[in-house]
Amino acid sequence: MTPEDTEQLGRDIVAAAVLQGDFTLRSGQKSSYYIDKYRLTTEPVLLARITDALVELVPDGVDRIAGTALGAVPLATSLSLRTGLPAVFVRVDAAKDHGTSRSIEGVLESGDALVLVEDVVTTGGASLAAVEILQGAGATIAAVLAVVDREQGGTERFAGAQLPFHALFTSSNLGLEE
Repeated sequence: MTPEDTEQLGRDIVAAAVLQGDFTLRSGQKSSYYIDKYRLTTEPVLLARITDALVELVPDGVDRIAGTALGAVPLATSLSLRTGLPAVFVRVDAAKDHGTSRSIEGVLESGDALVLVEDVVTTGGASLAAVEILQGAGATIAAVLAVVDREQGGTERFAGAQLPFHALFTSSNLGLEE
């Protein structure tokens, strides 16, 4: 993507998905804005453009794309389709209580190198919980990729866990301030 394409994508993400008001985030933090991940991933043209940008961040040697349920499933699926890499989905909150009762859906082999894709990262808590589940199944995490980093501790937590982290955008470069 050209810098101009990236700037336009950022503007389009803000126009499509940023809501103003009083919100409580997954982390429990309060915010004057909310990035509605479903507005990012349910519009096919926007999802395709986000995927095109994310594909440039996927490191060599990755075996699979992982996404957390429910929010990152469309991103992981789209990135899987674009790269040809199989996808797996991780339930962070709880394994389903019926059928196979798995926390990880899809085929995951011990030793597989994964990219975990996320929509919005605040503190990184959900991502790190997914990493723990995936590593517990024998996977290695090559990188964590996000559409937006809210710059509220996630980057530092990934660094502390020695996980490469890359976001397409930060709240600052999208012009989102508290």
